[in-house]
Amino acid sequence: MASARMPEKFYELARPLLPTEPESGSQGGRPSIEHYIVLKVIWFVLVTGCRWKDVPRELGCCGETARTRLQAWERAGIWKELHKLLLTMLRQANELHTETAIIDSTQVRAFGGGEATGPSPVDRRKKGTKYTLLVDRDGAPLVLRATAANRSDQLEILPTIVSFPEVPGKPGRPPTHPDKLYADAGYDCDATRAILRWLGIEPHIRKRNEKHGSHLGRVRWVVERTISWIKGLRRMRVRYDRSVVSLDAWTSIAAAVVCFNIFFETSVK
Repeated sequence: MASARMPEKFYELARPLLPTEPESGSQGGRPSIEHYIVLKVIWFVLVTGCRWKDVPRELGCCGETARTRLQAWERAGIWKELHKLLLTMLRQANELHTETAIIDSTQVRAFGGGEATGPSPVDRRKKGTKYTLLVDRDGAPLVLRATAANRSDQLEILPTIVSFPEVPGKPGRPPTHPDKLYADAGYDCDATRAILRWLGIEPHIRKRNEKHGSHLGRVRWVVERTISWIKGLRRMRVRYDRSVVSLDAWTSIAAAVVCFNIFFETSVK
């Protein structure tokens, strides 16, 4: 699990994307809490999984302030920009290989319900949310989508592919889709295969009731590892936020944090 203390390098990457710090008015009044402190609290909540109301005041701001800014920055597209920045850094360092992509999903319980929830087919019909994850050949998260837990994987594969990011960082036009896509039997659908081929993507999707021995798992295992990394960020294990704005913010931040860890681990080697 990542440390509950936000790395300074993470803030340095995010700082140019954040809005200009508001200046204190001529009439005085309480000064606005610095972005650094707010981002530190957001990182703390992501890693520890604590609820907003349980954020220690020693961190410098209350959870409600951090949640308000988390949502404002999501509406401004800042979290997606941060994720794309880190993908770009990986591509520039030759650590992003999008010609092969792997997709999988996982589900978490949604306490209190909210938007993008549904009865979980794997958790006694309790309300839950499904995360659909698309990664590159080595497991870097390209897309992380949140939907209701009862939404079929077959309905999520194409929207996820459509969300494939065009990552700059090298000469030439960035790829708009992977060359190959790997998936387990939950995505088995001949119509999906036909659409993927029409898009120029070679599908490698395990068929239901197919005997073991396809060896697709030799490629697919990286997406399962990345899911474990994402769930290592404890806020992603259980959903407390009812708002889909907060939910979308967490998915982008979690993907960015995993990319951040991959980049700085590989750059040290």
